[in-house]
Amino acid sequence: MKLTKSVEQAICILIFLVTQEKNEPLATDEISKKLNVSPSYLKKITRKLVKKKIITSVSGNRGGISLAKSPEEINMLDIIEAMEGPISIYSDTGLIETVFKGGKHTDKGSDILRNVFKQADLLLIEYFSKITAADLLKESFGTENIPTLNWNKMSLTEYVEANCQNLSENEEK
Repeated sequence: MKLTKSVEQAICILIFLVTQEKNEPLATDEISKKLNVSPSYLKKITRKLVKKKIITSVSGNRGGISLAKSPEEINMLDIIEAMEGPISIYSDTGLIETVFKGGKHTDKGSDILRNVFKQADLLLIEYFSKITAADLLKESFGTENIPTLNWNKMSLTEYVEANCQNLSENEEK
């Protein structure tokens, strides 16, 4: 099973939204620039996240997208399934039944194989459903409080530079 790049892009969008100042929708044009993807492609991704009720979309001058749930309620399974559909690592094309048609153990062997992959699917589902966006960001930032900024007005580089300067000034005092 190999996930498409849209999963990684959806994760980036969620990082932007989790760290976006509250009550301030993030302009999709800004996200499009930051991800270096076309606005139409970004809409395709955001539409899937809206459909799965992970984000909301607000139209108008001060519109954009924002989280529909708290980061603690968004898990990796939600993101993967929004982009890829339900987890299913085995594409049963019926080849075994075609090749070994009428074989004494064909049906039983096919059922056993399907069950093996179904169990693997369940393990992946269980694993990804336990990991939330909040967990990942808190671990990444090394803090319980996820920092926020207004991505519509500031880049991450500007944010880091401003906060590093503030930290240095505070340490000197």
